[in-house]
Amino acid sequence: MEQSLKSPTPVAFPTAHIGRESRPSAWRRAWRSLLRARWPVIALAILVVIVFMALFGPQVAPKDPNRQNLILRLTHPFTPDEAGVMDFPLGTDALGRDVLSRLIYGARVSLMVGVTAVGIGGLLGTTLGVIAGYIGGFIDDFIMRLADIQLAFPFILLTIMVLVVLGAGVLNLVLVLGIGQWVTYARMARAQTISQREKEYVEAARCIGATRWRIMFTSILPNILAPLIVIASFNVASVILSEASLSFLGLGVPPDVPTWGGMLAESRDSLLGGTWWLAVFPGVAIMLTVLALNLLGDWLRDFLDPRLRGVGVQ
Repeated sequence: MEQSLKSPTPVAFPTAHIGRESRPSAWRRAWRSLLRARWPVIALAILVVIVFMALFGPQVAPKDPNRQNLILRLTHPFTPDEAGVMDFPLGTDALGRDVLSRLIYGARVSLMVGVTAVGIGGLLGTTLGVIAGYIGGFIDDFIMRLADIQLAFPFILLTIMVLVVLGAGVLNLVLVLGIGQWVTYARMARAQTISQREKEYVEAARCIGATRWRIMFTSILPNILAPLIVIASFNVASVILSEASLSFLGLGVPPDVPTWGGMLAESRDSLLGGTWWLAVFPGVAIMLTVLALNLLGDWLRDFLDPRLRGVGVQ
């Protein structure tokens, strides 16, 4: 009895699509890692609220931050008026200005100064660092000696000296804080560029006739961005603290512009009278912003560094 042997019908497997669909995108992996970390999620929520207040300050703030009312000066927080309405939820300052509105407007200045100064310092420092690391020689020595000279001066004293000469103002403050940040990026970019310039992909770019500038900024720079992004996340927090310190000393933005550091400076004369809210609320705002940025910086370092990926995100 003959049995007909039938060969099995071949089944085509879409191999090209399997790997493509099963591999999650970078944004999805970042979101999953962020959710596992827990604390950075809280930090991100805090930053979202602060950024929302900064972007929509005029629409969110209940009052004009510079409107004075000496009759209602030093009103305690959470104090209802005769109609039972809390017109000033966080109280008023010595000139009768609404503390909540000034906090909301102060977020705009702090975030704008922090992000812009870090952008200026990061762009300048990364560019000089990549050039110094790739070209080397006299250019490398010159750029690194400039960095050593700046590091020889205490940063806050150098900033105060420059602001005294140039005068207080938002633009001068951003420029001074931005230029003061370039050394960190330059040293990191130089070290990373030196480690990358002899790699095979750089040699391949040379072989096909790529120019020096093309190799530096289209081949090497994308491969060294991860540590620079982590440094930038931490530097935003340090610049916000520097802005608050300079505003506290009267060398930051003009007095008519609400800032968290300026609010702390204005609270010095009223603290002995029991007006605790004038220092507590701007201090808490600065603390929460800096803490949230540091937590996100920690998570970003773990996510971008393969050796640390997964550490602390269980």
